[in-house]
Amino acid sequence: MANNRLFDNTEIAFKLKNDSELERAYFLFKMISKEPLVRIGTAVTKFALDLHLPVEGLIRSTVFDHFCGGVNEKDCMPVIDRLEAAGVYSVLDFSVEGKDEDGQCNAAMEKVIELTRFAEHKSAMPFSVFKPTGLGRFRTWQKVTENKELTSQEKAEWERIVNRYDKICQVAYDCDVVLLIDAEESWMQDAADALCERMMEKYNKEKAIVFNTLQCYRWDRMDYMKKLHARAKAKGYKLGFKIVRGAYLEKENDRAEEKGYRSPICENKVATNENFNQVMAYIFDHLDDIHLFLGTHNEDSCYQAMDIMEAQGISKNDPRVWFGQLYGMSDHISYNLAVLDYNVAKYIPFGPVKDVMPYLIRRAEENTSVAGQTSRELDLLKREKKRRGI
Repeated sequence: MANNRLFDNTEIAFKLKNDSELERAYFLFKMISKEPLVRIGTAVTKFALDLHLPVEGLIRSTVFDHFCGGVNEKDCMPVIDRLEAAGVYSVLDFSVEGKDEDGQCNAAMEKVIELTRFAEHKSAMPFSVFKPTGLGRFRTWQKVTENKELTSQEKAEWERIVNRYDKICQVAYDCDVVLLIDAEESWMQDAADALCERMMEKYNKEKAIVFNTLQCYRWDRMDYMKKLHARAKAKGYKLGFKIVRGAYLEKENDRAEEKGYRSPICENKVATNENFNQVMAYIFDHLDDIHLFLGTHNEDSCYQAMDIMEAQGISKNDPRVWFGQLYGMSDHISYNLAVLDYNVAKYIPFGPVKDVMPYLIRRAEENTSVAGQTSRELDLLKREKKRRGI
C-alpha cells in the first residue's frame, strides 16, 4: 500500500521556494480562499487591463509569477531548469485563449510546432500541448459536433483546422514528443474527439504520440473510451489519454438547464471521483494498448494509482504512466512523487500577461470553488512556514 502520509512532507513539497516565495504563495492562497475578494479582484483586473492602466507589474509580481512560467519561452527556462533539478518535467503551455481569425489560428499552430521542436532537444520537456479552439473557431467545432450543414466557406475552414492538426501531429511524431490535446466544452467536443481519433490512427502505430483528454466529470467518458479502445485494437494502433476531472462544470450544467437536455456532468463530486478512478483503473488494466497521463490534484486518486502500480508490478518510472499537476498548485503531490522516481510533469502556462488573464482568472475561481484544495494548500504552506520559523 502507498504511504498515505507521503504528501504531508512540506520540506520536499516547497524545497524550490525561498522564504519570500513561500510568503507570497501563502498570501495568494489566503486571498483566493475568500470568494468575494476573487470576484472583486477579477472584475477590477479586467477593467484595469481593458483601460490599459499600469497594473501589469503588480499582476506579474503576484498571481502571474506564481501560476505562470513567464511571458515567453526564454522567460520559462530558469523555471524548467529548477524543476528538472528536482526530478520534475515540464509541459510548456502557451495559454492564449479564444482566438477566432485564421491568421491567429495559424500563429497558434506555428507556436505549438515551435515549442514541439524546442522540446525535442530539451530532455526536461517530453511533451507539447494545445487546445482545439486555438486552431479554429469554436462555432465551427460546434457545427461539426452537431452534424449541421456547413457552408462552403465553413467546409474550407474545417479543412484548414484538420490540416493544422495534421501538421502539428506530424512534427510531434518526427520529434518523438508526446502531444497532449486538451478537452473543452461538451457541445464542441465530439468533433475534437473524432479528429483526434483520426490523428491517433495515423501517428500512434508504434506508441502513443497523440493523446486526447478525457474529462471524467462527464458520465459518458468510460463508455466512449471502451468503444474507442475496441476500434483502436481492431485497427492496430495505440491510444494515449490524459485524464482530468474537468474545468467547465458550471458552464456545462447551466447550458443543459437552459436548453433542456440531460447534463453531461456526473450528479455530484463523489460520482465524478468514482468515474475518474474507474477510468484510471481501466487504463492501468490495458496499459499495453493505452498510455496514461494522470492530470490530477486529488491525493486519493494518486494514492490509488500508486497502489495499482505496485499491485500490478508496474515500475514507478514506466514511460507509459505520468502524473501531472499545474504549476503553482499541489507541489506537495508533484515533488513528493518525483523524489520516489515516479514520472511527474508540471503544466507551465506562459504568454503575455493580458492574454493569459482568462487562464489565471479560471485558476482563481477554480481554487475558490474547490474549498478543500485551497485550505489544504494553506495548511501545508502554514506548516512549512512554521518549520522554517518564518
